Amino acid sequence: MKKRPNTPLIHRHRRLIIDTFQFDCHAGVSCFTRCCKNADMYLYPYDVIRIKNRLGISSNRFLDSYTYQALRDNSYFPSVMLKMSENKEKGCPFLSEKGCTIYEDRPFSCRAYPLERAVSRSGDENKRTVIFFIAEDPYCMGHKESRHWTTATWVEDQALELYNDMNDLWVDIDTLFRTNPWGDQGMDSPALKMAFMACFNIDEFKKFIFESTFLTRFHVPRDKIDRLKASDIELMSFGFDWIKYFLTGKGPFRPGPSKG
Repeated sequence: MKKRPNTPLIHRHRRLIIDTFQFDCHAGVSCFTRCCKNADMYLYPYDVIRIKNRLGISSNRFLDSYTYQALRDNSYFPSVMLKMSENKEKGCPFLSEKGCTIYEDRPFSCRAYPLERAVSRSGDENKRTVIFFIAEDPYCMGHKESRHWTTATWVEDQALELYNDMNDLWVDIDTLFRTNPWGDQGMDSPALKMAFMACFNIDEFKKFIFESTFLTRFHVPRDKIDRLKASDIELMSFGFDWIKYFLTGKGPFRPGPSKG
């Protein structure tokens, strides 16, 4: 498992959104693409799905070619970080002179900025609290633009709703990882390696489901099997449930062969 140490983040001011915020990003802004260089960019599981499918490559190849792992705010599970290009400016590998080449499938952090969404870690979907902040980097001139937004209009404009839904599922898993379920084995734990695969290497996880004895050991309904074959999103959600099951013994899994 490749790891890199923590690196300092650019100082960023955050303020709670009360009503509206002012922001715009376009080629006419003097700092255009500045945020796409030398970035300390987290990738979430759904980001990996979107980008690897956009590129038409496997999740395994994407992780090897475009990411590295580093310990950030969770000491017990590695974060997946986007690898910057090996040039003087250390630009995003998907950055061109005209801007982002994968714009429709850009990562959540790029898509959401300057909006930051904090979700409570209660584990109860019906009791979760969501709070929105505005992040202001000192170099970003977009905050001086005149266009105004609410959180709702920004979420709609940037097509963030599905990302938010997928990342809410991740909150529960990330919270579980923060309890150090690996014990003394730490990063060498086979359970951690399994969890990492189920979270981020969705194509390898799919092989695990369909090319191992998994479906002979656990009952999965036929309609669920069909959805798992057809959808990476279904696989991601299934993987999260599987992680909860093998780490806590709780979840929708039950012994017995799949039929159909």
